[in-house]
Amino acid sequence: MRYAMAAAKPGGAEVLRKIVLGDLAPGNDEALIRHEAIGINFLDIYIRNGAYPWAVESDLILGSEGAGIVEAVGKDVHGLAVGDRVGYTLANGAYATHRLIDAAYVVKLPDNISSDLAASIMLKGLTVAYLIHDSFAVKPGDTVLFHAAAGGVGLIAGQWLKAIGANTIGTAGGAEKCALAMANGYDHVIDYTSVDFDAEVMRLTNGNGVDVAYDSVGKDTMARTLTATKRHGTIIAFGQSSGPYVDFKITDLAKGSYYLSRPTLFHFVGERSWLDAASVKLFKVVSDGTVDVSINQCFPLEDVAKAHEALTGRATTGCTILTP
Repeated sequence: MRYAMAAAKPGGAEVLRKIVLGDLAPGNDEALIRHEAIGINFLDIYIRNGAYPWAVESDLILGSEGAGIVEAVGKDVHGLAVGDRVGYTLANGAYATHRLIDAAYVVKLPDNISSDLAASIMLKGLTVAYLIHDSFAVKPGDTVLFHAAAGGVGLIAGQWLKAIGANTIGTAGGAEKCALAMANGYDHVIDYTSVDFDAEVMRLTNGNGVDVAYDSVGKDTMARTLTATKRHGTIIAFGQSSGPYVDFKITDLAKGSYYLSRPTLFHFVGERSWLDAASVKLFKVVSDGTVDVSINQCFPLEDVAKAHEALTGRATTGCTILTP
C-alpha cells in the first residue's frame, strides 16, 4: 500500500497521521520515486507547527529530502530513467512511500552513495555547501563560529571546514554533544548550557571575535552571536530551532558594521547549474572520506511523530532517517 504521513493541521507531533495515496502518474516534467530512505530535519518541525506557511489547508505531507528508485518518468524528462537511483531536497512531500516530483530537483546518485546516506545529506550537506561556499566563502585561516555543532548540519560543517583549513568554534548542549562535535573537526566546542558562549568566543579569539558566525538557533543565541562576531564580520542566520529572533533592529548591525544574511537552501537548489555542481562537491567529500556522515537514529516512517519528539527534545545527534 502506498501511504504518506501527513500533518492534519498546524500543531504538535500529535497532528501527524497516516493517509493512503491513490494512483500516482507523473506529469510531463515529473518523476515517480519509490522512497528507500527519507531525511528528517528541523525544517519539517517549523513547517508542521505553523512557523512557516502551508501550501494546503490540511493533510500536509512533510519532509524535505529523500532517496530511492525511479519508477516512472514523464515524457519531457531527460537524463532520468526507470530504475535510476536518485536523491533530492525539496520542501514538503517526502514523508511517503512514493513521491511525484519535478525532475529538475532530482540528481542521480553515484554507486558508492547509498539511499540511507543520500537521504541524510541532500538537505544537510547541500545546506553546508551553500553556507561555506556561497553565503560566505570560507578561506583557510578564517575563524568560524557554528551553532548546533553536534546536529546533522553541524557535524558535516565541522569536517568540511577543517578540510578548508578554517579555525572553528562550535557550540553544543552538554558534554556528550561537545565531545561529538570535537570528534568531527571543530577546534573548540563551547557547552552553552554551562558557559556564556559569546564571552568564551571572545576569550578564544583574543578579544577579536569571529570572521563569520552561522546561527540556526535564533531566539536563544542571535543577540550574543552578533557580539561574538568581529568588526566587519558576517552573520549567516539560517534557522530558528529555539524560535524566531524578533528583537532585531537594523541599527544592531552598526555595533560592529556587520554583514547579515538570511539565505534559504531552496533558492539555491532551484538553480539547476548550482544543484549539479554542489552535488558533485558534496558526493566527492563524502566519498573520499573528507566528511564522514553519522546516521545515529532510524525510525520507521509510521513512527515519524516519535522522531519529531526526539528531535525537538534534543535527544538526537548527527542524522536521523525514516524508512518506509
